[in-house]
Amino acid sequence: MSTITEVPQALKPKLMLWTDVNYHDMEEIEKMQSIPDLESALCRVFGVDLPEPKRGVLLELYVQTVLFCRECNFKKEQTSALLSIIKATHEANVETLLNNIEQCFKYCKELLLCHSVRRPPFSINLFNSEEATCILNYIYNRYVRHYKLYKYIFTPQLKLDLSLTYSGIPGQDEPTMENSSALDVENVMEKETEASIGEPEGATLGSQSELKGLIEREVREQMMLMSGQMDQRMKDIADQHKSAPDSPQPKQKAKKH
Repeated sequence: MSTITEVPQALKPKLMLWTDVNYHDMEEIEKMQSIPDLESALCRVFGVDLPEPKRGVLLELYVQTVLFCRECNFKKEQTSALLSIIKATHEANVETLLNNIEQCFKYCKELLLCHSVRRPPFSINLFNSEEATCILNYIYNRYVRHYKLYKYIFTPQLKLDLSLTYSGIPGQDEPTMENSSALDVENVMEKETEASIGEPEGATLGSQSELKGLIEREVREQMMLMSGQMDQRMKDIADQHKSAPDSPQPKQKAKKH
């Protein structure tokens, strides 16, 4: 596994009409009425080949988008474009484990603008102003508000190798290594510095060994505590996301002519 953390790249919006879902695919999707059939169709169209829970979460995102489009009475080309916008926004979010939510939401709004203003060949008026506002609210409520959950599920966890060295202890040639998925390095280094300052100059080898063990124990406990808190927090968010009712949509639906 690569140890290099990908830095978010500047994303250029573009037209996405029939990019991922062509006309024939949309005809097949529209025929599907049950959720399992809809999931199966979307899995084939997008080529979703991921292990659980990634597969289920991604398919749910696409399914909810299709149901939203049906509720708004969107045409085939509108549904196709919105699915591609959702897909592009999600891919931008999970391309890095760093916090890039502002960049992703800006990119999403620019993509939507490309499909809401007539300016060939750069953009088309596929959605009117009311539809664009409704879509933006939907994306914010269904994805942006839960972007950390998506990032947690779809990006690899960062492992930190922490080396602790103890000056003045005979035979301490190799540093002690600890691993953690989430650690406030600054706090740990502060504790280590305080312990080093508080150590008496005439400390015996036994007291130094005890100090070393105390620091290692404290660091290990803090690592386990913070990692457990993060895991529990993500579990709570996932449970809330599953049990919460669908986000309310704007009462005024887009009118079709």
